[in-house]
Amino acid sequence: MNSDERDSKLEVGKTGKELEETKELDSRLEELDAKLAQMTQQGDQDQGAQQGNGANASGLAMAWRLGSEFIAGVFVGGAIGWLIDKWFGLAPWGMIIFILLGFMAGMLNMLRSAGKISPPGE
Repeated sequence: MNSDERDSKLEVGKTGKELEETKELDSRLEELDAKLAQMTQQGDQDQGAQQGNGANASGLAMAWRLGSEFIAGVFVGGAIGWLIDKWFGLAPWGMIIFILLGFMAGMLNMLRSAGKISPPGE
């Protein structure tokens, strides 16, 4: 039984007011279906645009970059501190001071990479 046959069987016992309400509800349902289809299509387009941006800089890539910025700062600071300790015999102060400076430089580089603060030239 198709929908037209079912509708005609349901409409047999209805009054004029009930038929009018049914037609009104059907038209509202059609409007809602059209709006839903439009919103779904718009959502698909927005999702496609977001995937294009995500391919350039995914969250995992950004995490690796920020982590490597921080680790590099601490490592370079530690290496410079170790060299100063070796050359000038200031152990352990060169190492302590330059690891702290490397930590601060790593944090600063992370914030710059994340776009939280502007680069030094701006």
